[in-house]
Amino acid sequence: MEYPDCKKCGEGLLLPLSDYGRDGAAIHFKAWVCHNPGCGFSIRIDNGEISFGKGLRESAK
Repeated sequence: MEYPDCKKCGEGLLLPLSDYGRDGAAIHFKAWVCHNPGCGFSIRIDNGEISFGKGLRESAK
């Protein structure tokens, strides 16, 4: 699979992240993040709303 280039920095690739919903169903491609550590671009879907650039963090779970 080829990943898209990051349009913000032009150096990184956007990598997909998945999650699980409230009922345990898999949510594929919930977020896309730039793999360039200096960039930090992200796009997420939460409850049907799209958000850009919010900091992603590792879950305590």
